[in-house]
Amino acid sequence: MTTQALRNRYVSDSVATAPPSRLLVMLYDRLVLDLMIAGQSLEQGDRQTASGRMQHAQEIIMELRATLDTTAWSGGPGLASLYSFLITELVQANVTGDRSRVESVQSFAEQLRDAWREAAAQVIGAGP
Repeated sequence: MTTQALRNRYVSDSVATAPPSRLLVMLYDRLVLDLMIAGQSLEQGDRQTASGRMQHAQEIIMELRATLDTTAWSGGPGLASLYSFLITELVQANVTGDRSRVESVQSFAEQLRDAWREAAAQVIGAGP
């Protein structure tokens, strides 16, 4: 097996066996990575790579929004609105090549990721 094939299998197995709280953090990790690369690509003048990464980031946020149960907690509707705002910002950043918008979305994504990571750790720590 090649190194890439082993890596793909590891990632696939990790996702297949991860608890939901860990999957959510993994999605945010990938979102932040996409945004970091998009920002760096814009800085280097590589609009094609930046666009691809921003589009993937939008897909992740759309998935987060689609799976959000806004009735599960009082902050749900606000988080849904934030997701919609972030998608709009990424669309505009992609159209205009505005790195500052990408960085702004990245900042929000990092804060959300860190909050979910902390919540996941508390859930795991409180387990049986």
